[in-house]
Amino acid sequence: MIKTNSLKAWILAARPKTLTGAAIPVMLGCSLAYTYNSFNVTPAILCFMFAFIMQIDANFINDLFDFLKGTDREDRLGPERACSQGWITPQAMKTGIAITTVLAGIIGLCLLYYGGLEIIPVGIACIIFAFLYTAGPYPLAYHGWGDVLVLVFFGFVPVGFTFYVMAHTWNTSVTITSLICGMIIDTLLMVNNFRDREQDAISGKNTLVVKFGAKAGLIMYFLLGMTACWLCFYFLAIGKIYAVLLPQLYLVMHILTTFKMAKINKGKALNTILGETSRNILVFGLMLSLGLIL
Repeated sequence: MIKTNSLKAWILAARPKTLTGAAIPVMLGCSLAYTYNSFNVTPAILCFMFAFIMQIDANFINDLFDFLKGTDREDRLGPERACSQGWITPQAMKTGIAITTVLAGIIGLCLLYYGGLEIIPVGIACIIFAFLYTAGPYPLAYHGWGDVLVLVFFGFVPVGFTFYVMAHTWNTSVTITSLICGMIIDTLLMVNNFRDREQDAISGKNTLVVKFGAKAGLIMYFLLGMTACWLCFYFLAIGKIYAVLLPQLYLVMHILTTFKMAKINKGKALNTILGETSRNILVFGLMLSLGLIL
């Protein structure tokens, strides 16, 4: 039994397992900065802190607004949500959202010293789109924009601007790495949407899987991982052979997980695919980071 609004309830609501997805883009941005002799410990730590707090903030926001919209019903297949389970009251969750939003803003202000005033719009966009994802009159996640937002806010924004606050520039390597990272992390969203396709259709959540069907969702999942691995061949152009070779270890894991995903097809058993996908993403992130550093 979890006591309402207890520390344990807040930890569960923060969904600490999702913090891996926040850490990997920043890790890749730091690895790129190291590659171009621009790595700096202090802004790196601040970038990690901002990413973690924003991920928790987004988790709180999604938890609350999916609950208010009635999306988290009894037939939910994914991990349990705090508001729908009664672990956190809606009013307390609103307070939690306010606190994490303010904390993210404070950390963002600290990053201004390193990144300059030009990163202000980026920080504001992070906060605004964390709300727009599931809140407001046109929640983007309910209209098929989730995958695009992952590419932007788990790819170009955290990878690119982690690099930018240290190197004060942008290059092709940053663009390619941002795209790779966004695609890899989008496999996680694709599994969620593949698993929840029937419930999402009932709730009016028109994800790409709902729009185009389960088979298309499976193909998209597979191609996201494959394309990310193929894009790693770009790093030959900057003499980083290990950044090409090491991430290919992920490919074997991704193919095996895709076959397993196709075999399971539907139901709560797909949560094992969610776990495997998270593991695969972590392995990929570590391998590419190591390849960029070597």
